[in-house]
Amino acid sequence: MPTYEYKREDGTTFEIVQKMSEDALITCPTTGQKVKRIISGGSGVVYKGEGWYVTDYKDGGRKSASTPPAETSDNGSNESKAETPKPDVTKDVKS
Repeated sequence: MPTYEYKREDGTTFEIVQKMSEDALITCPTTGQKVKRIISGGSGVVYKGEGWYVTDYKDGGRKSASTPPAETSDNGSNESKAETPKPDVTKDVKS
């Protein structure tokens, strides 16, 4: 069950555990003041581990995680660069 945070008329806040199907409180159960439910900054999601993997999803149409991404050329397109042979830099030196 989620924990909801409420703010009383006097500016103080309190938390209460309620079912999601329950209506929001109108008055504070301890003081009887009018209350308003507020959105708190925390979230209930905790990320653990090394990250997300393609194998975590059932979609078989995606690329394999082991496939390296295509290199981008200087103009920003995703064309593969062909390897150009390197010139032979050895020179004959006469002494």
